[in-house]
Amino acid sequence: MTAIDEIKSRIDIVDLVSESVKLRRSGKSYTGFCPFHQNTKTPAFAVFPESGTWRCFGQCNEGGDIFKFVMKKEGWDFSETLKFLAQRAGVTLVPQTPERQAVEEEYARLRTLLEEAAGFYAHHLLQTPAGKPALTYLQQRGVNQESIAAFGLGYAPDSYEAFFSHFSAKGYSSAEMAQAGMVNERDGGGFYDKFRNRIMFPIRDAAGKMAGFGARILDPNDVPKFLNSPQTVLFDKSHLLYGLDQARKDIRNEDQVVIVEGYLDVIALHQCGFKNTVSPMGTALNEDQLRFLKRYSKRMVLALDADAAGEKATLRGLELARQALDRADEIGFDAHGLLRHEARLQADVRVTTLPAGADPDEVVLSDPQKWRDILASAQPIVVHVMETLAREKDVNDPKTKSAIAAQVLPLIEDIPSPVERDAYRQRLARLLKVDERSLEGSQRMTQRTQRRTTRLQPQNPEPVTMRQPAASEKQSHRMEAHLLNLFLHQPEVIYQVNRALQTVNLQSFSVNDFESADHTLIAHLTFEGLSQDQMEPLDFVQSNLPDGLEERFTQLNRQEKLGKEITEERLTEDLVRTIIHLRLIRAKENLNQLRFMQEENEQGEEEHESIQAQILQLTLLRGRLDQALGKPVVTS
Repeated sequence: MTAIDEIKSRIDIVDLVSESVKLRRSGKSYTGFCPFHQNTKTPAFAVFPESGTWRCFGQCNEGGDIFKFVMKKEGWDFSETLKFLAQRAGVTLVPQTPERQAVEEEYARLRTLLEEAAGFYAHHLLQTPAGKPALTYLQQRGVNQESIAAFGLGYAPDSYEAFFSHFSAKGYSSAEMAQAGMVNERDGGGFYDKFRNRIMFPIRDAAGKMAGFGARILDPNDVPKFLNSPQTVLFDKSHLLYGLDQARKDIRNEDQVVIVEGYLDVIALHQCGFKNTVSPMGTALNEDQLRFLKRYSKRMVLALDADAAGEKATLRGLELARQALDRADEIGFDAHGLLRHEARLQADVRVTTLPAGADPDEVVLSDPQKWRDILASAQPIVVHVMETLAREKDVNDPKTKSAIAAQVLPLIEDIPSPVERDAYRQRLARLLKVDERSLEGSQRMTQRTQRRTTRLQPQNPEPVTMRQPAASEKQSHRMEAHLLNLFLHQPEVIYQVNRALQTVNLQSFSVNDFESADHTLIAHLTFEGLSQDQMEPLDFVQSNLPDGLEERFTQLNRQEKLGKEITEERLTEDLVRTIIHLRLIRAKENLNQLRFMQEENEQGEEEHESIQAQILQLTLLRGRLDQALGKPVVTS
């Protein structure tokens, strides 16, 4: 991941824009008045959190990513903006070096290995007699064929060398397989398969990129019951959430994320339509995961089994959640010297408890309505804690009252909202059958004790570490990167590309086809490189790159990825079709947003008329683009 990608993954565009624009939620997007032109009647400025982009549909008629927003707002160039946003995100800018480039390419090869491994295991589940017991088990657990395909489930053969032999023959080295966590080294030399006779669950990051595997036993005598990939450069289970790559969109749509314990729970819930569900893969839910989920929704429900929701686990796990998400003061984090993340985070974290002995997959497969009712009964953390601690206890006993109050009051005082604090104190007083004033006195005594304890504690505790997961990639962003990669491969084909676009009545290829600031700047330099004759175009680009874009340029300019034998005709056709497809995606997105704005704004102001005119233009453009995709590309 480049520094630019890492910055985008850590800065929520809604939070950034909200600092200068008053936004309100409108469906999947947020709308407000454009900060770049005068207008106080029609909110024609939209922010799209899922793609990390913004657009003004009024006088400006432009948009982009967080970089373009800051550049336009502050009047800075790209390098200044990069430094500002890197500091805000806690990203250390490191110059691109041949060594770093080699590491990135090595990671890409390991991901390719894991992708092929997922296909290998899927084949053994669905196409071999040995995989039948695993397939039968999944079917007995209620997992249908669509879910098996959607989650890429597989079966690891009961062999110490099936995987190793197969991938050795495909050209992967034993070192690569070990680095990806797929084989173990024998004490006496050689390697053997790590996963054997297990159901395989591919684990992907939020962007859908392979990171590793989870594996469940079939033979009850095998141990452990669940086995994950080991810690690798790609796999860190404390920073991943199972199912997030498929749940992101629905979490946004529902404005809620449900967190359950197991892989099969996630799959069954998605299968039954509850697709806003993820799992922390057998690890305790930690601050990093909660912070990342907050990018998609501030409303979170922890669906815990009876043991996990019990008294022993309650304060340890749920107090951490409250501290991670709802604390009013600034919290600092440090990830291996690279990260200083300070933020004010607020979220609505609720807890719901499953019936004793029941798992989410059993509940939802037998009665989806019962699962809805369980979610509807979710309680705020403080309420859950106080009721859990009071359950099956004599709350008439003064010692019990005091013990519960001592545990719950610190949580209440940690809540930023004074109204919420008062409401929880009142509820605790009713639960314990005491006067609320006695709780306030008890809290003051607890605070004095805490201050004395704090003075005795070391003043420089070890920082909490956090590594942000990879940024979610929107389809159009990936297509932009592909488009620029093609263009950099052979910039001179631009003339054939523009002739082909003109034959279908479309505008020439230009920097306006890019939304990401980094892509826009590199494309702009490439066009400039074509218009001068002192240097080769790519040499010109490389000589004039702003600080901070070297790594992105190197990443995009990997010509070997396209194949050395690609013909000019094929390259031109790919470029033209990618441009048309990218424009069509954007036209559809913009049409949907404009129609939504039109429904919300019935008055006939100038901005409203502008929106109507844009709807007409985009509708005509969409028709031309649809027609163009159905025609062969004319390159001469």
